[in-house]
Amino acid sequence: MTDSMIQTCSRFVKLALGAAAALIGSAALAAAPINTLEGGLFGGRGDVAILGYDSVAYFTDGKAVKGQDTFVLEWMGAKWKFASKAHLEQFKASPQQYAPQYGGYCAYGVSQGNLVKVEPEQFTLIDGKLYLNYDASVQATWLKDSAGYIRSADAKFLPLLKK
Repeated sequence: MTDSMIQTCSRFVKLALGAAAALIGSAALAAAPINTLEGGLFGGRGDVAILGYDSVAYFTDGKAVKGQDTFVLEWMGAKWKFASKAHLEQFKASPQQYAPQYGGYCAYGVSQGNLVKVEPEQFTLIDGKLYLNYDASVQATWLKDSAGYIRSADAKFLPLLKK
């Protein structure tokens, strides 16, 4: 990793930790966004990213593949599981390339101002980035205007984390 990448990761971790504290503090407010991933970025309701699915497999296999307990790496406060040692090594070399967008939250949900859990089987790869969705019906909506939803989610994600 270059110094620039380490600094970027460090800033992201600090932002994520601050955001998690802010989200917990704002949970009682009626105007707070929906947050179904109380564990924070990537880990969701547990400490395993994408509910144990291999994030590299989306790119190499074109489908959701369960990771194995044998191939695990901790990154950004979550355990990432992989189907093979090769996938683990690919992720280790470039985690930002394989991690889902918006901290593992539903991409459509973020575009609507909410932090919502995902079903790992509901995914799209757009411009080399992984986007996850809440369920099949949400993904059907997402696919109708994914470019528009990405623009909206890009603008809303960091402010959502700060709430």
